[in-house]
Amino acid sequence: MSTTATTPEPTFNERFVARLSELRDDNAAMAALRRGLGKPPGTTADMHPYVLPWLAGVRDGWQENAFYAVASLFALWHQGKVGAFSNPPRNLGASLGRIRDASDSIEKRFVALLNSHEDDVVQHLRHAVGLLRTKDVAIDWPQLLSDLRNWGNESRFAQRNWARGFWKTEPSDEQAGSSGTTD
Repeated sequence: MSTTATTPEPTFNERFVARLSELRDDNAAMAALRRGLGKPPGTTADMHPYVLPWLAGVRDGWQENAFYAVASLFALWHQGKVGAFSNPPRNLGASLGRIRDASDSIEKRFVALLNSHEDDVVQHLRHAVGLLRTKDVAIDWPQLLSDLRNWGNESRFAQRNWARGFWKTEPSDEQAGSSGTTD
């Protein structure tokens, strides 16, 4: 009996981002996606050929908006970049946490992002993604899409996970092995 490790099937969000990745060398497609920046998600007709085919089963307006937002932010981040960026931090908060010491205003902007309503989050994200782009900090795009799709959840779990990533509240490997007592 042979045991082979199987690779899990990519999630829907991962397949969507993989499609966006295939478009990175298509300047016209990436420009069409960037045209959605600064506009309400889904209102830029140039984006429809790249996003609408993925929305067949999506019936919620905010869910649709998340796909449009991630597509435009993806195109913004990849503008002028070559090659693939691997091993991104686990969420956008962790990505921003990598540069939080670069400026006093990053933490304030991050808190404003966490507090933003669905109607305003994309504008805050545009600035955050632009900043991460200039610092070459990778973004976990499927996770960002998942988090945006859940932004309005009452439990605010996406926002809390971003906060954990930004302020690194999970124990490190060293801390996990200690008893928590001091000598």
